Amino acid sequence: MKQLDLIHKFLNIVAPPFTLFSFLLFLPPYIIKYFLSIFGTFVKEDVAGKVVIITGASSGIGEHLAYEYARRGACLTIAARREESLREVAERALNLGAPDVLVVPADVSNVEDCRSIVDRTMSHFGRIDHLVNNAGVVSNSMLEEIEEITHVRSIMDINFWGSVYMTKFAIPYLRNSEGRIIVLSSASSWMPTPRMSLYSASKAAMTLFFETLRIELGRDIKITLVTPGFVESEMTQGKYIDEKSGRLVVKPHLRDVHVGIAPVMKVEDCAKSIVDGACRGKRYVTVPDWFRVTYLWQVFCPEVVEWLLRLFYLTGPGTSPEDALNKKILDYTGLKVMYPKNIRKLEPKTK
Repeated sequence: MKQLDLIHKFLNIVAPPFTLFSFLLFLPPYIIKYFLSIFGTFVKEDVAGKVVIITGASSGIGEHLAYEYARRGACLTIAARREESLREVAERALNLGAPDVLVVPADVSNVEDCRSIVDRTMSHFGRIDHLVNNAGVVSNSMLEEIEEITHVRSIMDINFWGSVYMTKFAIPYLRNSEGRIIVLSSASSWMPTPRMSLYSASKAAMTLFFETLRIELGRDIKITLVTPGFVESEMTQGKYIDEKSGRLVVKPHLRDVHVGIAPVMKVEDCAKSIVDGACRGKRYVTVPDWFRVTYLWQVFCPEVVEWLLRLFYLTGPGTSPEDALNKKILDYTGLKVMYPKNIRKLEPKTK
């Protein structure tokens, strides 16, 4: 045991300067890579005629990813639980230029549904070029407020396991086409926002899973990891899993606590940035771009980030979430102009 303690003490002393030296040694190649990436922005993958699977395509980011791929001439398989909404998305995608759209009603938390999405795509199109793991749900509650913890298990089942299932079944076909996986994680994977612990955990799991898979798959299949900040979607409209019933409900007041006066990106712009990034071969896409700085805040100033999150999101024991400073600032300033019009129009119908 003493030998083991000595080894750890030695590594504690040696590892930091060795890491710094290694960073300086390998920095020049990364500078070259940076300039090559600039050149890569002028070279885009042409997805016309290629086949793209998009999960969670009945609304929000997934819906508009379908439209963006359609404008570029891609064939689509769109999957989600709401068949009627999917068919409306399919009709619009065809009008925008998609040669063919396959609609597959499915729940990605069900492994057989995921197998069916892939099998039906191969039967219909005969190939898969892009897999977009977009389906997701979110909760907005303190852990202590959840009456039955199993009610929120679907967060991990849909966000994480749904992406794992889809990827597992699609890998053989993506390898044949030298295709790409686009993963909708979240900036919440690194930002420990109160009331979002389970959602953040599911997205952090996705991030590390696909980072590891990137190594396992090598050059056969490319992976683009997307980390959105506040983007126009059902989440920023206030649709969360209810901590009491486990069902999806709309709570605009909790949306106001969560988003506050932060500017919300238009979903059309988000979808375009994601598809552009994927077609340019980017490993990472953060939307909006400025949200990348929040990662640096968390890495270099975690105590400051923690203090700010407590200040803006948390209230005293027994008080309502609506007493949070984040919502009070929003109410007093009236800065909902920072939200896209679609979100603001939805509010009266859902209160």
